[in-house]
Amino acid sequence: MPELAELLRFDLVAFVQIVLIDLTLSGDNAIIIGLAAAGLPPAQRRRAIAIGIIAATLLRVAFASVTYVLLEIVGLTLAGGILLLWVTHKMWRETRAGASASNETSAAGHAAPAKSLRSAIVSILVADVTMSLDNVLAVAGAAHGYPGMLIFGLVLSIALMAVAANFVAGLLERYRWLAYLGVAVVAYVALDMIWRGTSEVMNAAAAGW
Repeated sequence: MPELAELLRFDLVAFVQIVLIDLTLSGDNAIIIGLAAAGLPPAQRRRAIAIGIIAATLLRVAFASVTYVLLEIVGLTLAGGILLLWVTHKMWRETRAGASASNETSAAGHAAPAKSLRSAIVSILVADVTMSLDNVLAVAGAAHGYPGMLIFGLVLSIALMAVAANFVAGLLERYRWLAYLGVAVVAYVALDMIWRGTSEVMNAAAAGW
């Protein structure tokens, strides 16, 4: 069965690259989900995290099914970076608003308005589209055309994200100042995508598309 043999092919370089990519990008995705879910009541937080992980899983599977088509679309990474930058700005505003509300609560002694579950889910879903796309494209590039390595990369990314998202959300609840660090990480990822996407567009334009 040549198809099975192709599926089981192992490449050490691809393996190392995929693990490093997943550790980075799945961590970033977990930070986004954790940031969006932090500040919600515990039951809603668990629901938001679960929705985020399920959505990211489905998106990764969907993108993986057409990954080599996506690799040919010039400007896709740039568009994803711009979208993620919008999410970063939204999270920055929510983080500042949460900090202000917390200070007002301490001063006035009354409860601050809770974050909306709907707002958290919207932020997670938009970020999931962008981060899942970037993760699949990066893993596909590192897989060197080996379907088995691509599948391994997707499964690993989902497992890492599921473990990390709950940890990040809980950590942000205890140490709210870490939210600013999280926003900075997401902003870096967005700007990196914009930089890479712009370079792809410029190179394509120089080559006459």
